[in-house]
Amino acid sequence: MIRRDLHCHTRFCDGSNTPEEMVRAALDKGLSTLGISSHSYTFFDTSYCMSKEGVLCYLDEMAALKERYQDKIELLCGVEQDCYSDYPTDRFDYVIGSVHYIRCNGTYIPIDETPALLIDTANRYFCGDLYALCEQYYDTVSTVVERTGCDIIGHLDLVTKFNEGGRLFDEQHPRYIAAWQNAVDRLLTYSRPFEINTGAISRGYRTSPYPSREIAAYIRRRGGTLVLSSDAHRAEDLGSHFDTYESWLS
Repeated sequence: MIRRDLHCHTRFCDGSNTPEEMVRAALDKGLSTLGISSHSYTFFDTSYCMSKEGVLCYLDEMAALKERYQDKIELLCGVEQDCYSDYPTDRFDYVIGSVHYIRCNGTYIPIDETPALLIDTANRYFCGDLYALCEQYYDTVSTVVERTGCDIIGHLDLVTKFNEGGRLFDEQHPRYIAAWQNAVDRLLTYSRPFEINTGAISRGYRTSPYPSREIAAYIRRRGGTLVLSSDAHRAEDLGSHFDTYESWLS
């Protein structure tokens, strides 16, 4: 049984609960370690992340909670650092490195906002070629460790958030496979664990986690390691689906 969850969000960014509510939920679920990983400040899009002032408040509140619950649970103060965020991470216990945007002609475009935006981006910047968009996405993903210095690689194939059942593109297309394999091969050289992220299942976007079973198996075959995380934005989703996907770790 996995009793450690290092990826979740609170009201300091786009989550629904306070940090203390998440801690109490973790205790109720029998977790021994909880890492809260608020979204890093991103200068080009402040709609979902911590503000600069919020970062300081977050650090203070997490320090207080660590002291309050020190005899009950291991509590870690993390950050989910976007690949394009330049906010310092030295005061956090750990860093999850994630790619939420691709950069096109100086514009940062989220790849996990809506399927319509993804298609519009392909039409506007890639002549309608979604595989070219995926290639740029995975090229960016391949740099996430060097850009963020992360300890964990977050939701590797987030670009498939709206692609359940091949709705937008074929994940067996040779160009798509080559794109993610090239990214994984480069990232494996850093010896960082990749997360199996169940958040999109809890929020109803997917019926399987990030990354896909095929990608997870590829990572394992090449000696990479995997960790389970819930990416919970609500207290009730902490540790969600861990029992189902624990077998993917080995």
